[in-house]
Amino acid sequence: MKGIILAGGTGSRLYPLTKVTNKHLLPIGSFPMIHYPITSLTKAGITDIMVVTGTGHMGDMITMLGSGREYECEFTFKVQDQPDGIAGALKLCKNFVGQDNCTVILGDNIFERDLTKDVQNFDADAKLFFIEVTNSRRFGIGVFTRDALDKIEEKPKKPKSNLACVGIYIYNNIVFDAIDNIKKSRRGEYEISSVNNYIIKHHKCKHAILKDSWIDAGTMDSYQATNKLIYENE
Repeated sequence: MKGIILAGGTGSRLYPLTKVTNKHLLPIGSFPMIHYPITSLTKAGITDIMVVTGTGHMGDMITMLGSGREYECEFTFKVQDQPDGIAGALKLCKNFVGQDNCTVILGDNIFERDLTKDVQNFDADAKLFFIEVTNSRRFGIGVFTRDALDKIEEKPKKPKSNLACVGIYIYNNIVFDAIDNIKKSRRGEYEISSVNNYIIKHHKCKHAILKDSWIDAGTMDSYQATNKLIYENE
């Protein structure tokens, strides 16, 4: 199992904090934001990790993380030099993953779930994670028939559930075939929801519902709240 942390983007939702640095290097408690997805991977026994980020702050990212020695892992760095979406960033990891499986985490997702069993027991083409939300129109929302996942609707006007697909994904290497079989969205990006829907339709996709806390720290409100919460509980 390889690990992938997607830490690109412009960080526009956290401007002006991101004017001179990548948002994933901003502090959350006593550590940079990216520390938390890294430890989620290493805690699950994943020690071969690729970090994908943009051209603007790659040097800062490497300076911060180094070889991975402090985390008892090994980092590989990849530049995403054009903003073509989450799936576009994931596509850059094809050679890194090779014939292995991969656990992918968005760099601004902070969560409590221990992924060890999910990783060790992975026996599908994909495993997606969902959590109950109150503002369903902001997320990719799961559509279910009883316990079966039918598809994911991106920011639906009339959500069919309150279960949002979060930024944690486990895939086998079929994911790269899925990326090759989707088209860019209207905003010119390869959408991860399109990739997941392709796998749901054509392959074996499992899912889990998170019962522990999960936060997308990429907005100013959530960033400030998460920073305060984690700092006070350290």
